[in-house]
Amino acid sequence: MYDAPYWATHVSTVSDDKVSIRGYDLESILGAGLPFTAATYLLIRGRLPTPSQVRTLDAALSAVLDFGLEKPGTVAARFAVSANPSVPAGLAAACLSVGAHTLATEGTGRYVADLHRRFQDSGEDLGRFADAEVRRLRAEGERIPGLGHPVFKRVDPRAAALKKVAAAEGCWPQAGATYEAVHASFTAIPGKADICINDVGVLAVVLLGLGFTPEEGTGLAILSTLPGVIAHISEELADGRRIRVVPRADVAYDPACTRDIDADRALAGWAADWTPVAESVTPA
Repeated sequence: MYDAPYWATHVSTVSDDKVSIRGYDLESILGAGLPFTAATYLLIRGRLPTPSQVRTLDAALSAVLDFGLEKPGTVAARFAVSANPSVPAGLAAACLSVGAHTLATEGTGRYVADLHRRFQDSGEDLGRFADAEVRRLRAEGERIPGLGHPVFKRVDPRAAALKKVAAAEGCWPQAGATYEAVHASFTAIPGKADICINDVGVLAVVLLGLGFTPEEGTGLAILSTLPGVIAHISEELADGRRIRVVPRADVAYDPACTRDIDADRALAGWAADWTPVAESVTPA
């Protein structure tokens, strides 16, 4: 038997005549005209944000709005709704496409937070610490999360614009400077100069600076892309094309993949009528 209730939450409470969000009457939140971004911060972090934090989070939620059909989640959503014409199905497909290789900020967030802790504990000069960190990562065969982009070289314009807003609002954390020092050390290596800090890298730093956990950061990164996904789903539904597939011309089918099922069936231990052939028992 449980001594405490099975569920416990501080996020909201519901009574017969009122809904409270983090202790605030929802009607008062609506009546005060609290912006959606501020309400999002309140729900996740449990307190009202400052105007600077809202302006920074607004920019963060607009930094990765869409990337055309070069984003796996968008393509997954459009494939899904071509077979199942449903907005929720498309959104689910897009969300399930988020992970270590696209959009998820949590890996970078954890790395940056740990990196900055180690720098603070080291007592070293930042430049020397960054050089040592790059040497360590290269020796261990590890990549620096949040670096590189298949299109943008040297500077990811979305990342640069977001950092500019965060810095102007006083929301660019000291951890960001540590991360940038490691990036500078890495790009000083011959052949690495074109590698930028990408949008996910800067987004991870900004969300850390706003007080979000790395895991919450990925949730917010997903939230930032949903308007674009909805737009693509709407376009797909209006187009009316059913069951998108990969065109045959774009698939490398193996021409040598011809097999004899009768011969292979016998080798696998089946008779012609698909009953098992009695197996000989090898003495132990």
